[in-house]
Amino acid sequence: MATNGEEQQTQAGRHQEVGHKSLLQSDALYQYILETSVYPREPECMKELRELTAKHPWNIMTTSADEGQFLNMLLKLINAKNTMEIGVYTGYSLLATALAIPEDGKILAMDINRENYELGLPVIQKAGVAHKIEFKEGPALPVLDQMIEDGKYHGTYDFIFVDADKDNYINYHKRLIELVKVGGLIGYDNTLWNGSVVAPADAPMRKYVRYYRDFVLELNKALAADPRIEICMLPVGDGITLCRRIK
Repeated sequence: MATNGEEQQTQAGRHQEVGHKSLLQSDALYQYILETSVYPREPECMKELRELTAKHPWNIMTTSADEGQFLNMLLKLINAKNTMEIGVYTGYSLLATALAIPEDGKILAMDINRENYELGLPVIQKAGVAHKIEFKEGPALPVLDQMIEDGKYHGTYDFIFVDADKDNYINYHKRLIELVKVGGLIGYDNTLWNGSVVAPADAPMRKYVRYYRDFVLELNKALAADPRIEICMLPVGDGITLCRRIK
């Protein structure tokens, strides 16, 4: 019989393997959610993009299917029209957004790798929503700085989704809080970071998990203390924190 320590280690190991998909303690329960609620309602184009992305060597970077479903419904609930996404990869969350917003809705999508985006682009085009997307290749921070300097973008975004370099999340937040409207939402992905946010500092972790862990912890503290927003941290995917700008 496993000791408490061994049990925790086994759980930690499992979570590191599937952490980008779910932090649920039971893999079977997560599978039940997918098979009962997510996959039967997943649009064919999103299924195609998900399966295409699964073959990519960096597939751990993709948004999980349950999180894609959540984002799609959330955007409809808040009637989002003008949105932004920082960190696109092959575009699964981007497609979920494009399907949710109205025909004349817009997404400013930024990523340092156009090649990955273009892998999913044919699926997005086939879905008939590519016209909603303005893709910019390169670092997002200079673009955000320019937008703030221009002045005309202040408080114009209904929803912003960030799933990019965790070491810049704080820097993104400093700028995005100016660009999202009062009552609008910013969603930060991976805020539970494979469960490592509660792991002891000396716990075994993959290199990339350990490297970004402190940045995620710093972000979580900063968001909790920011009086300009209301927050809600959800154990969907690898953890998503929603920030509603209130002033």
